[in-house]
Amino acid sequence: MAQIETAIGNDIYKAAELLRANELVAIPTETVYGLAGNAFSETAVKQIFHVKQRPASNPLIVHVHHADALNEFVKEIPAEAKLLLDAFTPGPLTFLLPKRNNVPDLVTAGLPDVAIRIPNHKLTLALLKEATLPIAAPSANPYTYISPTSAEHVYKMLHGKIPYILDGGPCTLGLESTIIGFPEGVPTLYRKGAITIEEIEAQIGKVRLATTEKIVAPGMHLKHYSPKTKLILSDDPEQDIYNYRHQRTGLITYNTYSNALATEDQVLLCQHDDFKIAGANLYAAMHLMDSRNYDVIIARKFPETGIGLSINDRLNRAKT
Repeated sequence: MAQIETAIGNDIYKAAELLRANELVAIPTETVYGLAGNAFSETAVKQIFHVKQRPASNPLIVHVHHADALNEFVKEIPAEAKLLLDAFTPGPLTFLLPKRNNVPDLVTAGLPDVAIRIPNHKLTLALLKEATLPIAAPSANPYTYISPTSAEHVYKMLHGKIPYILDGGPCTLGLESTIIGFPEGVPTLYRKGAITIEEIEAQIGKVRLATTEKIVAPGMHLKHYSPKTKLILSDDPEQDIYNYRHQRTGLITYNTYSNALATEDQVLLCQHDDFKIAGANLYAAMHLMDSRNYDVIIARKFPETGIGLSINDRLNRAKT
């Protein structure tokens, strides 16, 4: 692929013009930065898969600017989905719903359902309105690598491959959207994310966790969000620090630093059990640790509740 000049800015009109010309633009969202292209353009969608080196069997999320726009792309919206739309959108909740024929099969990997959401970021919402087209956008990083939560992360990974990065500052949530579908009328969670299971169940009642190993929605690949450095998810960081005492080791932890390792070799994601803050800081911490040339990164496991479930899901897929 020929190198192209990559610019960073906050010009939504330039970004919209590029999208209408079937070029790719990295866009900010409240979750992570996305690699955006015109969802109706086969040329643009193929570029997304090529730039990310993402297999065509892994579907993309379509982003639209308003809940009313969902009706243009999906056949029906179940009652529970309407309740969740009212409660959480715009925001980090993606709906997996039967697609209309105008949604290209390339976007859905040939599957009958489309993943669709309304992002909660003022620049990207303005861009969607200006561009007047739906945007297909997975995370703006090479496939299986750590997701980007800043324009700088995107530039390091994709400069020379895309013409423009729309800089909207650091992502406020830092974890990908939660994905929910309704097969046979049963609310089913396909990806844990920035909205917790408990928050969803408070709106619509019991939700089933998807058990299929088949990839039917984004984010289901077993290896994902992975640094180049070996990563271990640990129930006992002090023991693992001791086990790797003869290797250069970094620690990603929360609440308090470990006494078993120098503070400068640790990143504290949050204090006082504020796991929403931990989620927002997770990928930035992983990028930082991966840049330090450690032999191993140890990540302290979170409690299996609330946003801790989503953080552990990312770390489980990232570990090697």
